Amino acid sequence: MKLRLDEPVKGAEIDPAALIATRFLARHIDVTRSTRALAHLAGAKRSARRGRGVEFDEVRQYAAGDDVRSIDWRVTARSGEPHTKLFHEERERPVLVTLDLRKNMRFGSRNCFKSVLAAHAASALLWSALERGERIGAMTYAGTETFDVRPQRSRRSVLRFIGDIESATAHAADANSDMSFAEHLNQLQRIMRPGSSVFLISDFHDALAPDAIENLRRLIRHVQVTAIAISDPLEQQLPSAGRYVVSDELGRSSLDTGNDNVRKQYEEEYQQQRNQLFKTLQSLRIPMIELSTATAPLPTLQRYFPGR
Repeated sequence: MKLRLDEPVKGAEIDPAALIATRFLARHIDVTRSTRALAHLAGAKRSARRGRGVEFDEVRQYAAGDDVRSIDWRVTARSGEPHTKLFHEERERPVLVTLDLRKNMRFGSRNCFKSVLAAHAASALLWSALERGERIGAMTYAGTETFDVRPQRSRRSVLRFIGDIESATAHAADANSDMSFAEHLNQLQRIMRPGSSVFLISDFHDALAPDAIENLRRLIRHVQVTAIAISDPLEQQLPSAGRYVVSDELGRSSLDTGNDNVRKQYEEEYQQQRNQLFKTLQSLRIPMIELSTATAPLPTLQRYFPGR
């Protein structure tokens, strides 16, 4: 199967062969690299690998749990507030990707379902990390179940992940409920290792719940987190005035978009929620990369993780 870098993902169902084929496109991205563009999304001057190393990176306010040996006493004396030094450290950094396949992801109005786009992005990140010699792991969650791959430096890890997607999809079809994003983060702690680079791929529709935010706070104390937010244009803006038939795996319904006030309120509510999500993640120094079913995902990933 031949894929193009600028080609949008297509389809309502996840094709295992297409996920394997993303291996060749993934050579154009390098998830082990940090860029200024990514750091800007996180609200920092530069993306830092926290730890004691050989290269000084930046100074920030001291936070509970920081190594007291890294306190910058000059800045502390000058500002009156304790500050700590951050360093770059060249060390192994396992890459862990989590994939949301809950019912909310089974939606799409352009090119593909959000679940299909998310699976392609996850596969590309894993193939890229493996290409750079990193250990890779994954967690797929749907319904009330999680399917995980422990970090290993092996092509089999990606193939197991693709197999887990099929299992998760089958489970989601029979499940009566979905675990929350907060519950997923609790499950994630079973397989993550301190110092890992974690990519959370989801539409984050319930990520602003208080317990989810608290779990994110705990997570960032031990790992570096990047959020990949999946969306569809129909979630952002209703189509032009008219009556439309909308269907999902549960049935069909009618959507009337003729009321201008309803259209405006719909758009404002989505934008407010998205802005709040971005600000919350930025306050935690978590960059949020947005992918849409309307466009190809690889050029966006390449912007933040350019290949060498």
